[in-house]
Amino acid sequence: MSKKTIAILTVILAILIDQISKIYVKTHFSLREEVVVFADWFIIHFTENNGMAWGFEFGGKAGKLFLTVFRLVAVSGIIYWLIKTIKNKVHTGVVIAISLILAGAIGNIIDSVFYGIIFDESKEGGKVATLFSDTPYGELFHGKVVDMLYFPMYEGESFTFFNAIFNGADSWITIGVIVLFIFNKHAFPKEEKEIKEAIE
Repeated sequence: MSKKTIAILTVILAILIDQISKIYVKTHFSLREEVVVFADWFIIHFTENNGMAWGFEFGGKAGKLFLTVFRLVAVSGIIYWLIKTIKNKVHTGVVIAISLILAGAIGNIIDSVFYGIIFDESKEGGKVATLFSDTPYGELFHGKVVDMLYFPMYEGESFTFFNAIFNGADSWITIGVIVLFIFNKHAFPKEEKEIKEAIE
């Protein structure tokens, strides 16, 4: 199987898993509803993120639009990086890593760009969103990112260890970065060579 095919399949499969899980949660859970999957440290907890990681926001609607446009530009750069990597016949591990990062970025962009115009609002207390609603909650480029994966490894009285709630797309980006780190010598061979020559 060619590296190009591996990249395409990785991106498509990762996006499908991300979007299917988000759509399922959005159309079956009310906001902040949760289900314990395993032993109180793996929980599906539905929340929505209107901004960046950990729910950070800036600039209201204008800031949201800027963030979405920034993500689109970043995806263009990642696509270029992936194409260049494939052409340079870099290790398959690097191709998979970049493909996962790309899929994660696209997954969250889909939420930001389209969810505001295809879903109505999710609310606490039993209100579940409807897909392709006649009364969408937002506008194009102003959708909310769906988060649901919660792993509270330790919950004390004063703090919770690892209290981030994230989604499949975030997971792909994290896994991609880890794999990229593992194969860093293949990913950045020229830079490493230049540093070695400078030291010598």
